[in-house]
Amino acid sequence: MKNFALIGAAGFVAPRHMKAIHETGNNMLVAVDPHDSVGILDRYFPGCSFFTEIERFDRHLEKLKRSGNKVDYVSVCSPNYLHDAHCRLAMRVGADVICEKPLVLNPWNLDQLEDIEKETGKKVNVVLQIRLHPNIIKIKNEIENKKYKVDIKYITPRGLWYFSSWKGVVAKSGGLITNIGIHLLDLITWLFGKKINFNIIENSLNKIKGEIELENADVDFFLSTDKNDLPSKDISSFRSILINGELVELDNLFTDLHTVVYKNILEGGGFGINDIRCATELAYSLRTGR
Repeated sequence: MKNFALIGAAGFVAPRHMKAIHETGNNMLVAVDPHDSVGILDRYFPGCSFFTEIERFDRHLEKLKRSGNKVDYVSVCSPNYLHDAHCRLAMRVGADVICEKPLVLNPWNLDQLEDIEKETGKKVNVVLQIRLHPNIIKIKNEIENKKYKVDIKYITPRGLWYFSSWKGVVAKSGGLITNIGIHLLDLITWLFGKKINFNIIENSLNKIKGEIELENADVDFFLSTDKNDLPSKDISSFRSILINGELVELDNLFTDLHTVVYKNILEGGGFGINDIRCATELAYSLRTGR
């Protein structure tokens, strides 16, 4: 049994990590979040220590380490712009990391994390759950060395709260293309290779549309949080990925895979810093136009 700590316990994705830690037969010793609405901890780990200040959390990790009950893994579910700082904290107290996407907002920060991995002997694992979906693995194994035509539409409406939160601040979230689109950018770069070129057709706070040329695919994409872009009023979200005109089955593609991710990591697998590099570079280019 491994000991876990969690950064960002009150966030949207944190319950999936709690569930994964519990379902893999491990224990969570401590969690931290500036917000104290974390009653969900009682469902999985009622004896978990909790702090609202990262400094006290850091001190507690050090105390556990010196008492012989150290944390083996720190799961990072904090706001995007804090991910790399929290990964560094984890490694410096002797823990491996399981971090939500995006790992970083700017590609050069990946190099700093790699340096600390080498210094500490610890590993940053990135949650790339789509790569473990059976349908996607099947497609990956069937991809040939030729050009494909890919069309992506991802419409997931958000209320006004979204733009008042850190998610609506580009400097903190990386904007729509990074906060929501990173799932899809990782998928297409994993399947079809590195970015060759790109063209942004539309880019606003709540939607982005463009074209991406990858080594083995030409991609048209459209991401939106505007409910008016839904093809029907009878649905709450819309996801579509076409590869050469064939629809990819998206059932459970973005949810219900965290336990699979944890099992993979705990068995010696996992996706590391370089696995997310292409998607990080592409998101940065689409966000900045560089």
